[in-house]
Parts: sequence; C-alpha cells; structure tokens
Amino acid sequence: MLADVIVDLQYGDCGKGKIANYLCSQNDYTHVIRYNGGCNAGHTIYHNGKKLITHHIPCGVLHGIKSVIGPGCVLNLNQFFDEIEMLEEAGVKTEGLIKIASNVHIITDFHMAEDKKDTEIGTTKRGNGPAYRDKYARKGMIALEIPDLEEYIIDMYDEIHNNKEFDDVQILFEGAQGFGLDIDWGDYPFVTSSHCTVGGAILNGVPPQAIRDVWGVAKIYETYVGAKDFEGIDPEFDLIRDIGEEYGATTGRPRQINWMDVDLLEKAAKINGVTKMVINKVDVLDQIETWKLFHGVDMLQFENAGSMYDYIESHLGEARPGINVLFSGNKEII
Repeated sequence: MLADVIVDLQYGDCGKGKIANYLCSQNDYTHVIRYNGGCNAGHTIYHNGKKLITHHIPCGVLHGIKSVIGPGCVLNLNQFFDEIEMLEEAGVKTEGLIKIASNVHIITDFHMAEDKKDTEIGTTKRGNGPAYRDKYARKGMIALEIPDLEEYIIDMYDEIHNNKEFDDVQILFEGAQGFGLDIDWGDYPFVTSSHCTVGGAILNGVPPQAIRDVWGVAKIYETYVGAKDFEGIDPEFDLIRDIGEEYGATTGRPRQINWMDVDLLEKAAKINGVTKMVINKVDVLDQIETWKLFHGVDMLQFENAGSMYDYIESHLGEARPGINVLFSGNKEII
C-alpha cells in the first residue's frame, strides 16, 4: 500500500482540487479518498474544458478511479445526490465509482438549521459543526443507517486492507479546508470542525509508513472566509480579489485578502511533513506587478516575481531540507 496526501497550508481555497485532478492524471491510484470536512468545502476543477465544483465527491471519479468519502467526513444527502446528477449531466460516468465509508456521519436538517444561527465564527451555514459535535457526543446518525445510501456503502477497513480487486492499493488523499482552519492548529475559535492535516488522512485507516509524498498547497497571497478581521489595508487587495476571482465556491462570499505569511507556510510544512509544495495563482501578483509577503512582523517587498520566489524557496529549504517548491499560475499545474 502507498498513499499520497494533499494538504492545504493556509486557510483553504488554495487549489487542492486542481492538484488532485493533476495527480490523478499522472499516477495509477486505485482510490481517491476525501479525508475530512463536508459540503462546507468546494473544489473547483477544470476537466475536459468544463468547470466543475464538487463539495463531497472526490475528483478521482473524473478519471474513472474509485472515489471514497472517508469516515472523517460528514455528509449532506441532498448535496451528495445533486453532485452525482451534476457529474452525470457533464458526461462523467459515476456508476460503481463513488463510495461512502459506513461510519460517515450525516448532516441533518436540524444541523443545518442550527448552523444558520451562527453569527460569531462565520461558518458556511452547511451544518458541519453541529454534525461533528453530535458525532463526538455519540448521538449522531451514520451512513450505514440510511437506506438510500445502501449501494454506496463500504467497510473502510476491508476496502483498503482486504481488497481483492487490486494487487496494490494506491491512494490519493484529498483534503478540505486548510491548516490555518484546523480544529487543533488553526486560529481557534475561527476554525473548522475537522482535522485538516496529514493526521486527518491517517485517521481514515492507513498506516503512517504508507505515505509516500505529502503535497502542500498554498497561494502566493492568503485568503480567508469567516467572521474574524483578516484583510489588510493595502489597495491592491481589491484588485487581487477581482483578478483571482476570490469568491467562495461554496457560499459565493468575497474572500478577505492579505499577503503571504511565510512563517505559516514553514509551520504547516513542518507539522505535515510536506515533501512537495505547490504555490498557486502566482500570475495574479504578476498582473498587479506587486510582490509582497510577511516574514514575522516585517512586510517584505520584492522588485519582481523571481526574487520573491527565490526568497520563499531559500527560507522553506532551510526549514524543510529537500522540499520541492513549484510555482503555478491560476489554471496551470506548474
């Protein structure tokens, strides 16, 4: 068994779906497994010239790979079936490819109604927090109890440890949200309700020794959606928001913008054991011809993109020797 893991190193919305879609096209994965979160996340993927936004279903289905919603996730039934319909209408064959771990917890109408009352954290109002709360209070409802899901249900242990369908199980773990939103490592209480780190992938049933690469994904600037005051005062942020199309894939809300915090990248890379890092949307700063980042309390400005990239690579190379840092435009992989 081997596994690659994708983790977001900032606050979500960094392009994990794009990286997952690319890796699926380059490797012989038997499974793509979503390891945390629910329909509060949205992955935007450009596939065969079509823009597809999924909230639950992993992108492996676009490549004919078995795609599993893992036990670290929570599931909204209506959203799940709507996504299947959307994919089928887009010409994507889903039959037999989409699976749900039997112990995935269900987001109920009650959870949704409760979440809509939130005014302090700035949640997506999709019911995730209340569903996870009930999971840990041991009073939630799991997928195995839902008759409409019967054809999709799998036992996660048997699927990855006793699978007779494949000689070697090779997994791509696809994460949601980001390190800065992790329930343990994020800026509490302005966090999500699940584990957004590589630990969240391991909790889905693979031994740590199976992990081959950890792909850390970030943006050349930072964005955040939620209630805390995040955006800086620089006038460039309005341009970045428009050029980078920084509006939530799930809620449509405008994302708050700030410059990259290279210390956050270092922390996230160390804790997650990142071996490969992709920094997305570099072309957005090229269009505004401004290249800035924070290092500690200091804001550094660079004359051009190349000098900024060199600085990032040098700093991260010292923090994580051997790390491979790739810089990517909005709709290209590297």
